[in-house]
Amino acid sequence: MTHKLRKIESISDFHRVRGLSSPLHPMISLIDYSQVQTLPEHIGERWLMNFYSIGLKRNVGKLRYGQQEYDFDEGLMSFIAPGQILSIEPNTNPKVKPSGWLLLIHPNFLWHTPLATKIKQHEFFGYTIHEALFLSEKEEHTIVGIFNNIQQEYDSTIDAFSQRIIIAQIELLLNYAERFYQRQFITRKISNHQILGELERVLDEYYAGQNLASRGIVTVQYVADALHVSPNYLSSLLKSLTGQSTQQHIHEKLIQKAKEQLSTTDLSVSEIAYALGFEHPQSLSKLFKSKTQLSPVEFRQSFQ
Repeated sequence: MTHKLRKIESISDFHRVRGLSSPLHPMISLIDYSQVQTLPEHIGERWLMNFYSIGLKRNVGKLRYGQQEYDFDEGLMSFIAPGQILSIEPNTNPKVKPSGWLLLIHPNFLWHTPLATKIKQHEFFGYTIHEALFLSEKEEHTIVGIFNNIQQEYDSTIDAFSQRIIIAQIELLLNYAERFYQRQFITRKISNHQILGELERVLDEYYAGQNLASRGIVTVQYVADALHVSPNYLSSLLKSLTGQSTQQHIHEKLIQKAKEQLSTTDLSVSEIAYALGFEHPQSLSKLFKSKTQLSPVEFRQSFQ
């Protein structure tokens, strides 16, 4: 199995590689997912596409979502931004034919519209396929209705009016996705709270390790990798549960560890800072002051 990275420069390239007829418009395409082919030579490849991809897929079977597997026969949505890398996997069950929609949008199609900048504010474009959006039957009906509206305009000759209508429908689609992701965070709260426990474990293990002075402060990427989720998804999830981002949770752990050292040891502030992975002691002092309204020295003095 090859791990070649294939660059898909245009929507027309995507149509060609996936065995589809040429798109009606070079900057946008709405595809019947049942017509998409995965040719044997593309299995195992990694793809980098220069356009947005929004997919609604059905009958995808068993997927790994975060740290758990789910059997999900209803709608599943994925959002891929330009420059993201995805892997092509074969359909292992020939009796089940995937279906749904695939909307491809080149960034140039959004030029001179508010959506050109607003689309980047939707954090779910930073998620991976393993953190896709699972839809209820009612939610899927809403999304399919929007795709039908886009299809109606797409099948017509695209003029200034139809482009604005399609842009409005894409914006509506993204707003609904934002709402449904927030619902997903809530309805999967048991799994989400398990991630909170895992987050605490990852941070504790990191700061119980050796050579923190050379390893440095734990990063958001490190934590996300350890939890098998993307950094954006993890921060969105933590914000929905606790109101704090991953970086803020890391800072809270650093302050907690610093307080322990300041109150139970005679180590200097500089020694504590280096031991926690800070490159400069002033960085610890600045963070500590911002979180506690006390300098590390003032905090230590409060115990004397």
